Amino acid sequence: MMTVPAFRARKGSGQPLVVLTAYNAMTTVAAEAAGVDALLVGDSLGMVELGYDSTLPVTMDDMLHHAKAVARRRRDALLIVDMPWLSYHVGAVAAVQNAARFVREARADAVKIEGGGNRLEVVRALLDAEIPVMGHLGLTPQSVLKMGGYKVQGRAKVAADLLVANAELLAEAGVFSIVLEGIPSELAGRVTAAVAVPTIGIGAGPGCDGQVLVIHDMLGMLPEPVPKFVRRYADLHATSTEAIKRWADDVRAGAFPSSEESYG
Repeated sequence: MMTVPAFRARKGSGQPLVVLTAYNAMTTVAAEAAGVDALLVGDSLGMVELGYDSTLPVTMDDMLHHAKAVARRRRDALLIVDMPWLSYHVGAVAAVQNAARFVREARADAVKIEGGGNRLEVVRALLDAEIPVMGHLGLTPQSVLKMGGYKVQGRAKVAADLLVANAELLAEAGVFSIVLEGIPSELAGRVTAAVAVPTIGIGAGPGCDGQVLVIHDMLGMLPEPVPKFVRRYADLHATSTEAIKRWADDVRAGAFPSSEESYG
């Protein structure tokens, strides 16, 4: 079974870490069967599971509901849970109390929070409470209002240098890994070389220590366009729609259920 120390030790091993989002029993079982290293219960569930247009409406109750579902079927992968907006922004005490619910009620191995130097007090408090923390820099979706949309970050030299500095601060504070989202490949390479913990990229190029994607994007579970950095490995929306249509046609034609599918 993957542990936080084992995950961190993969830094520089030549074995890229594979992280995938999971939100329920179905996605968990599929990801585990495929052998991913870690499952991330992302607050992206706000869009792909709950139908919101951002992560901001997602609550602790939403996250706990889905994290518990994942935990029931998780067997070997590391289980990381996103802390939703305002669950750690209002102080270290509240952050620890909320994170502890993910550990106690959803059997999470770690939590993920967004931000750099402005989150060091929270990071240290969580680590003091023996709760492992994954950082998240670059395009941080909970900052969408401040950023003015989902835009690539760190293109200017000042912004890039600040991002590297924030990554170093997080690593020094004790995070076991850092997600880098929506930044230029060259910058991701700089960060990866600058810190002693694994970097996990999403829209950050191939130079990170591992990669993460939203499972709905990778498998084409929804018909909406996906970001440039996504490679679709299936089109489950089209497959599902066709299967449902065939079943509906059979029902309307009186061909389903057959005598073999009925009880005597």
